[in-house]
Amino acid sequence: MPFRHAANTVMKSLAEIYSHLPDAPSEKTLERVDYEARHWSSPIQGPLKPGTEEHKRAVAAMFRDTFNPYKPSVIDWPKLDPETLHRITSLPIWDIAVQTEGKARLRMAAYADMITDPDMKDALSRNAWEENRHKEVLTKLVEAYNIPMAPEPPYVTPKDTEWAYLVTGFSECVDSFFAFGLFALAERAGLFPQELIETFEPVMQEECRHILLFANWLAWHRATMPFWKRPWFELRVIGVWLFLAYERMGLARSIDENGEEHTQDNNFTVTGAKDMTTMDISLPDLMQLCLDEDDRRFSGYDPRLLRPTTTPAIARAIIKGAKLWDRVRSKIAA
Repeated sequence: MPFRHAANTVMKSLAEIYSHLPDAPSEKTLERVDYEARHWSSPIQGPLKPGTEEHKRAVAAMFRDTFNPYKPSVIDWPKLDPETLHRITSLPIWDIAVQTEGKARLRMAAYADMITDPDMKDALSRNAWEENRHKEVLTKLVEAYNIPMAPEPPYVTPKDTEWAYLVTGFSECVDSFFAFGLFALAERAGLFPQELIETFEPVMQEECRHILLFANWLAWHRATMPFWKRPWFELRVIGVWLFLAYERMGLARSIDENGEEHTQDNNFTVTGAKDMTTMDISLPDLMQLCLDEDDRRFSGYDPRLLRPTTTPAIARAIIKGAKLWDRVRSKIAA
């Protein structure tokens, strides 16, 4: 019983982190908010080297200054025609999407709670709050369009807080990169109403800010940790990548309250192009679109801040590999 009471106390304290912002957002026009959420430069002069006080303060200021105060409770979800409604409700992502955000808010809050540096603690606490808002957005969408959902599992405080945070951070870096391309593809195809695209646009840009924060936290963390901890930490990072690769090879299955099985695609952000458009797009072209959208979304932020590099590097390798294969195949055919 005492253990259960302690666990409930921890959960309550973490919920305080992801449910309340450290300060109230300022009143701004929608146009100004949208611009400031996408454009930010630090007034600090000179390089922003990870591990320095200047870099750390710039990262925290970026995340605070680019906050977008939209409210999921007042989103006016557009009415959809039957074909579009079916296309959205049949996407194999909703259970995973809602549950992923539910876990992310808790993992972010748990890691923020253990950080002692006030600047990074503030940034990660805000990140946890925004993950909670993402869950609210998805929950409101599910309710608006009557999408059948399996019951959500209980969200448990991670036993290994750092591992859970690394899994969430690297997972967002991978998923956001491909989501940027799929989102642009859906907009070009016109299969979804523009109102729905515009509703999710702030969420997509918010994901850009999240992985920008994670990439710079990672560099700061590496630079400030004792040298003797670095080998074990790098082994953990490798382990996270192996775990994510394994996780994305399978499907997630869950049972709803009516006993019906829901199959969810763990790798939808990589394989979901066919569900987002009727256009025929090759894998290299999709990778190039993801790279272009990735560059576009990051372009407004101070170039001295680090960007995620692993997934874009993999995409470039796929493009180069495809071009090399095309040349080899043309020579064989000749």
